[in-house]
Amino acid sequence: MLKHLISGIITCVLAVGVTTLIATSSTYAIGEGGAPAGANAARGDGVPTNLANGDSSIIKKGINLLLYGVGILSVVMLIFGGFRYIVSGGKKESVTAAKNTILYAIIGLLVAIFAFAIINFVIMTAMSGGDTTDI
Repeated sequence: MLKHLISGIITCVLAVGVTTLIATSSTYAIGEGGAPAGANAARGDGVPTNLANGDSSIIKKGINLLLYGVGILSVVMLIFGGFRYIVSGGKKESVTAAKNTILYAIIGLLVAIFAFAIINFVIMTAMSGGDTTDI
């Protein structure tokens, strides 16, 4: 059980770290225009024009879609854990397994919410040139 808890915590930390690294890479890009300019410069013929700029960019839509998917999966697992808890019949092992499912679902939901907030903050900060007073 401790091994699963440690594994879950490490997975959550890595997910938040990688997500934050991806989101913050646009603010530390070398060159004029940062990551949006680099991504747009690498675009070939026939590729969509709004790859990295603005709220309707493909990159932002993709990140948001993944985060929504994680959130939906966490809610489904929360419901599944509640169902397992109800049908456990008071057996100690079943109750513990159900509680762990609920705990990990809540942790996953919190990770998705915080990752969504961090990514949107970083993207808004990068788009405003570091001025966060308008946010």
